[in-house]
Amino acid sequence: MSTPADVQGRAARAADLPGFPFSWDGTQIPAEVAELRVATPVQRVRTIAGDEAWLVSSYRLCRQVLTDRRFSLKDTSAPGVPRQYALTIPPEVVNNMGNITGAGLRQAVLKALNPKAPGLAQWMRREADRLIDRLIEAGPTADLRAALCEPYSAGLHCRILGIPQSEAPAFLRSLDIAFMNSACPVTGAKINWERDIARMIALLNESSTHGLMGELAALRNDPDYAHLTDEILATVGVTMFGAGTISTSGFLTMALVHLLTHRADWNLLREHPDLIFPGVEELLRVNLSIGDALPRIALTNLRLGNVEVTKGELVLVLVEGANFDPEAFPDPHRFDVHRANAADHLSFGGGAHYCPATALGRAHARIALEALLQRLPDLELAVPAEQLVWRTGFMKRIPERLPVMW
Repeated sequence: MSTPADVQGRAARAADLPGFPFSWDGTQIPAEVAELRVATPVQRVRTIAGDEAWLVSSYRLCRQVLTDRRFSLKDTSAPGVPRQYALTIPPEVVNNMGNITGAGLRQAVLKALNPKAPGLAQWMRREADRLIDRLIEAGPTADLRAALCEPYSAGLHCRILGIPQSEAPAFLRSLDIAFMNSACPVTGAKINWERDIARMIALLNESSTHGLMGELAALRNDPDYAHLTDEILATVGVTMFGAGTISTSGFLTMALVHLLTHRADWNLLREHPDLIFPGVEELLRVNLSIGDALPRIALTNLRLGNVEVTKGELVLVLVEGANFDPEAFPDPHRFDVHRANAADHLSFGGGAHYCPATALGRAHARIALEALLQRLPDLELAVPAEQLVWRTGFMKRIPERLPVMW
């Protein structure tokens, strides 16, 4: 375990390093990314927490880190290790999918996340249309993030969990704090976490609860699952709602930022709806919603590119660096719906921690974009792009508001 002197020493050394993240502006990839990829694709940086880390920015090396089991996600929550930022969830929840697998719940979770589940795609289209109806009825202008992206994502995850749609605002209000990037622990995060866990436990006992939470509640009567406490089951629900909602709403918001600031790309998908499906894949590649990086801790001494990484060091996978690497994606700043290898992007991670909700995330965005392009074909930003206000100190790069008109 690190001593106070160790911590002070790390902070002093890190103070002379480039600070990371580089920029919260989601309309363009930071200039530093291409510079580092060419000059030093494995670069020392200073994190928000003041610690040192290796920032990896080339596609080849990013994929290596994500697929090499000598780099651990679970250990990023261990005591005394260098951190990106203070944890806003209990340390044992960091490796959430690993915990779900260890508890024997993986199949139930994967089943719930399947977009081909009966009626789920139809529900998404009805919900997208309902929210667009409200936009049209209220008339321009509107904040598309607050009026569509967030409620659409939150509602989807309520449906998957099998809890009432009326619960969405209660769980949604925790996310602005839960996904903060802060140098120090955030008191409000603990308060929200405990409240949300208590609320989800109460829902386990509601006869109206169905979906995933209903299935988990039923396991309490199965002796093979006697090891599962109500708190463990509630943790699955709270973390799935939080991570799922913030990821899907963040991607959809940033996909819209791209299309509304690149009118040729919007017009292409509007005029050729059959291209929305491959268009979503390319939008995932150029997606700038991952505002920080994917963290791993080195479990042993090893060589990464031209750098010797020491056991216990923090390594940060810069997804936008990989996704815009011209060696992997020629002419990477061009939006190309016919790009043969677009699905090789790292926006869903990779290796053992590849996101299990990839198909759901694609379907969620595609259905919303189809509805918007069909029903509001002349949608455009209501303010100059440079007037968008970007959230700082957050795990997702998103605008505070996305004002639009039609």
